[in-house]
Parts: sequence; C-alpha cells; structure tokens
Amino acid sequence: MGSLSGALVLPSKLKPEENLSSFCLRRGRRRIRKTQPTTLLPVTSSHQFPLFSLCGEVIGPAIFEASKLKVLFLGVDEKKQLPRAYTLTHSDITSKLTLAISQTINNSQLQGWYNRLQRDEVVAEWKKIKGRMSLHVHCHISGGHFLLDLCAKLRYYIFCKELPVVLKAFVYGDENLFNNYPELQDALVWVYFHSNIPEFNKVECWGPLKEASSPSDGSSATQQQNDKFLMENRLDTPQPCLEECSCCFPPISLIHDWATEADGGSPQRGWTHRALSQVVLLD
Repeated sequence: MGSLSGALVLPSKLKPEENLSSFCLRRGRRRIRKTQPTTLLPVTSSHQFPLFSLCGEVIGPAIFEASKLKVLFLGVDEKKQLPRAYTLTHSDITSKLTLAISQTINNSQLQGWYNRLQRDEVVAEWKKIKGRMSLHVHCHISGGHFLLDLCAKLRYYIFCKELPVVLKAFVYGDENLFNNYPELQDALVWVYFHSNIPEFNKVECWGPLKEASSPSDGSSATQQQNDKFLMENRLDTPQPCLEECSCCFPPISLIHDWATEADGGSPQRGWTHRALSQVVLLD
C-alpha cells in the first residue's frame, strides 16, 4: 500500500495579515468559505435508555415511551399474581425495550457477548411474604470484568435515575395484572444492587410502586426521599417464615441463579435471608 509522503510547501512570502489557515482555504480551484466552528452538544432523546451503556453521561429526566416497549408473556397467566418475574433488556440498535413476563427469569434474553459485556438488564420478581405482596428488583452494578468496576459509581447513579422508567415499563407491560389487582400499586419496591464494591452492594426500599415509578432525576433528593420513607416507617427487609407456611410464596427466589452469578458465583455472597435483614440507609 502506498502512503502519504507529500509535504506542505509554503510560499516564500506571506503578507503579515495572512496566516496558514487562510492560505489553505484559498488554495484550491473552488473558494471555500470559512464558517463558524461547530459545537457538538450531547443529545438525549426520550426513547433512549442511558443506563444501557457502560460509561455514558446521563442528561435530562428519564421518560418512558410505550411505543418502544415490546412485551412477551411466556407461560404466565395474566390474571394470576404468582409466580411472576420480569426480565427487561434494551437494544442499542433499535432503541427498543423488551420485557418478558414469565414464571422465572428469561435466560434466553440474556445470552450473547454483548449482554454479558453491558450487564444492563433489570430483573424482578413478585413475592408474597407473610401475606403481603412486594416487588423485588435486581440490578448488576459491577463485577464480572474490569470495565464494570471502573464505572461502578456511574452505573449506580444511572440505574437509580432510570429505575422509575423500568418500573413504569413493568406496570404498563403487565397492565391486566394491575387492572385485576390495583392494590399492587401500593406494594413496596425493594431494589437490590449487586456489586463487588461494598459501597454499591446494598438493598434499598423505594416505597410504594405508584410512587417509585414516578419520574426521578437520580439526585440526592431522591435518595433523601427513600431515606425518609425508611426512617418514618421503620422498615426491615421482609423475611419469609422459617417453617413451611401458606403466607409466603414462592419458597425459593425465581431469580436465585441470576443473583448468584451476579455476586460472583457464590451463593454465600448473594442476597440470602440473613443478608437481607440489614437494609442500608441512604446518605
């Protein structure tokens, strides 16, 4: 292959007011008009999901767009509460969200090198603990490869900012369930952040679903609101009965395998019942 080896030849004399850039602009057959330099500004569209990027900056409020959501019902009764799990993923090519509603995590949705690189999925499950329904949402912050570790703080911020959109997608996609059981809007939302960094490896209560799915800017104000909710209600992470009963279901987490993998493949590091007894209050 050839290479560019020509050198720029300058005239021996240039007028004082002329400079190199003006000379280059007049140099061809056609005159090139100088224009003002263009400033590139980041643009955020309402259908984009900034959380589905390893290290992207988030600008503007998170907005849910129903036209971008594809819902799959996989072997689950739309009218029955349990068992019920959500798997939400995003495509950077089409900018569309895919929500699978099934009896367990839809693992086929999480295959491929791209998904394992990004780890931007959100999985959730409904649980009945001592007769009360609650929604348990899981996010992978870091661990698995160094890129996620480098962006752990940013990923935590982005997940917090975008989770209201995720919850809104759950409510919209599972519309028939909420029409049949409107009381589920008052169910508490527990968010589990999985990370190999202790600072981000924690569980937070986001309050009732109808409030947690409201738009948020992911700022400290949102954290203070969650903190206030916990303090006022003196909540502990819900614990199932130790013995076999009819008031707790399902007996085994629907996303146990996902959570175990997210925590490094060791069940001891996962969100076991003992670990869940300690709720991290937000700063």
